[in-house]
Amino acid sequence: MVRVRFAPSPTGPLHIGGVRTALFNYLFAKKNNGTMILRIEDTDQTRFVDGAEDYIMDSLEWCGIRFDEGIREGGSFGPYRQSERRDIYANYAEILLNSGWAYMAFDTPEELDELRTQAENDGNTFVYNHITRKNLRNSLALSADQTQELLSQNTPYVLRFKMPEDRVVELNDIIRGEVKFNTKELDDKVLMKTDGLPTYHLANIVDDHLMEISHVIRGEEWLPSLPLHYLLYEAFGWEKPQFAHLPLILKPTGKGKLSKRDGDKMGFPVFPTQWNAGDEIYRGYREDGYFPQAVVNMLALLGWNPGTEQEIFSLDELIKAFSLDRVGKSGSRFDPEKTKWFNHQYLIKKSGEELAELYMPILSEKGIDVQTEIVARICDMLKERVSFVHELWDESEFFFVAPNEYDEKFLKKAVKDDTANLIMKLIEVLKDVDDFNSQNTESAVKQWLEISEIGFGRVMSPFRLALVGAGKGPHVFDIVEIIGKSETINRLDKFLEQI
Repeated sequence: MVRVRFAPSPTGPLHIGGVRTALFNYLFAKKNNGTMILRIEDTDQTRFVDGAEDYIMDSLEWCGIRFDEGIREGGSFGPYRQSERRDIYANYAEILLNSGWAYMAFDTPEELDELRTQAENDGNTFVYNHITRKNLRNSLALSADQTQELLSQNTPYVLRFKMPEDRVVELNDIIRGEVKFNTKELDDKVLMKTDGLPTYHLANIVDDHLMEISHVIRGEEWLPSLPLHYLLYEAFGWEKPQFAHLPLILKPTGKGKLSKRDGDKMGFPVFPTQWNAGDEIYRGYREDGYFPQAVVNMLALLGWNPGTEQEIFSLDELIKAFSLDRVGKSGSRFDPEKTKWFNHQYLIKKSGEELAELYMPILSEKGIDVQTEIVARICDMLKERVSFVHELWDESEFFFVAPNEYDEKFLKKAVKDDTANLIMKLIEVLKDVDDFNSQNTESAVKQWLEISEIGFGRVMSPFRLALVGAGKGPHVFDIVEIIGKSETINRLDKFLEQI
């Protein structure tokens, strides 16, 4: 049975790279009728950030990623917060110590810093490993009596993993295939800290085993930890889950993975929802006007290839199509413009009524009181022109507010010596139209122009300018139908005065 988990640390806002990891876990679980678990890994209390835990859960909920088990959902494998599982880890740490897979290290931070400095001065790097551990203050180098004396004095110690001296660890990664590590190149990682809380490595393995995780799907940055985790499973005599390490999300330009700095520099968010950190506010996709479905769709195609030309996927379609064997090994470059394109695709699929519901609050903030039906018609006209709902105002302002000024460049092109006379005649023609809809007004104006042998552009360009204030907007006669006869003539009169 497939059981996967997303296990973030509450040390700040959730980066979209983390959202993609959660998404791939979710898609894999649902594709295989499995279970999706949220586990909060908060053993590093020094980096804990208040509010981050709720932020993680709320932002994933906004993305449509739902959990079957977790802090809010409950479940029979809890607690789902690692800080509440301290006693569990202590028992398993004792097992490793008694079996010889771990040892006590009494070295102080100051002593280790001195060793690092000394190594740097010699042009080397200090590593706590199978070579150096023989000459340091730990239960492997000290006698049993010396170790016991330190314990009786309540000397602080950490528990370190005893990495085998020279062994090739071979294992299989679903995405990367066979990978090999030689333990002589690895250090003895800390498993239990002096405060009695485990590090990520021990807690992660114990929890994955006890929660019966079948597949560990996580970011590429955890690949160097894989041999340690593999050996921890071996040390406990447990069956190993299958591992899959996802490729990085890369910067839009240059080398390295996508960071908050890239977003700040290029003007796009890297977090799903807004994060408030004291006086500093980090932008979110939700607050920038993105639809969650567009963000999810974009993230799904960063590293995963459906094998077809299809780009727009609903969440159900993603679940149906997803497989880990189509996830690539190499990193995927993030494209802010492509992300906007995805949002545009989702926006134009929405009906005028759906968009009106989203646009009405913006109009209310601007003091515009208008019927929803009219707003829906306007949204239908203009949705192809925008990528975000908030951009509708710049494209539709003239429907609600008459222009007070006119685009100078367009004015010079549109207004000729006879324009004023033509506008006066246009007003008379429009006044005679009884049923003032798009079809009737267009028919009346065209008939006048044809009979009078007047070029269409000589009238329509200044007509548009009078209504909109610029050379933009949808079909002129669609505009006049919505703003109505009285407002249309008022705007023409005002324009006439101006020219």
